[in-house]
Amino acid sequence: MKIGIALSGGGARGIAHIGILKALEEMGVKISVMSGTSAGSIVASLYAYGFTPDQIFELVTKLSLLKSVRPAWAWSGLLTMDGLKELILKNIPENDFSALKIPLTIAATEIRRGEVNYFSTGELASAVVASCSIPVVFNPVSFNGNLFVDGGLLDNLPARCIRHHCDFLIGSHCNEITKEFDPKNIKNIIERSLLIAIYANTQQSKSLCDIAIAPPNMDRFTVFDIGRAKEIFEAAYQFTKNNFKPEQFQNALTA
Repeated sequence: MKIGIALSGGGARGIAHIGILKALEEMGVKISVMSGTSAGSIVASLYAYGFTPDQIFELVTKLSLLKSVRPAWAWSGLLTMDGLKELILKNIPENDFSALKIPLTIAATEIRRGEVNYFSTGELASAVVASCSIPVVFNPVSFNGNLFVDGGLLDNLPARCIRHHCDFLIGSHCNEITKEFDPKNIKNIIERSLLIAIYANTQQSKSLCDIAIAPPNMDRFTVFDIGRAKEIFEAAYQFTKNNFKPEQFQNALTA
């Protein structure tokens, strides 16, 4: 029986996926197929290539925000993600989906047509960067003749694209919306508004999953809160260990 996992977007909160994957490994859960959006696509690509959760955490946290983004001063955005592309190329030098040990699908939004595109073959780094390009903040990515922005706009938890490739599907979601919110500044309000906007497509995707793992209160971390990486990782790891047991995956593990 094949177990799949879909990893949501979430900026720095995506580090939660690393903690969740570590907890699942300790339960004996073997992943056979993966999908990811935005931050989830970064974690998924590295894990699918063969890096362990601890190695992924080290790689991601060593890549500071200043190294991963660079001023663009273009009409379309303020920053480029050349540093992120370099991270993928350095650690997955083949730069192709075919080099991955676990099949992976990455979601990105084609901005001209307003449609979600799913990548599972061909060049890997551009697909990851396209999936991570938050509108206005980062430049859209021109790839395969199209123009892409963050996949979370239309599919923040890409379960649908791999549902038929696995028998048991886990949703790893790090963007739960709490009812408590302190509007400290316009940045917080914009971030909260984006989370609310993508909430509907996420709920639909969660309904396709056999189990959804969603650590609570993740919105206390901002999209760029990489400095709290260890806290995010530990919160997700402990939540998964404390609330999910190997028996819950028994059907998938023993079939």
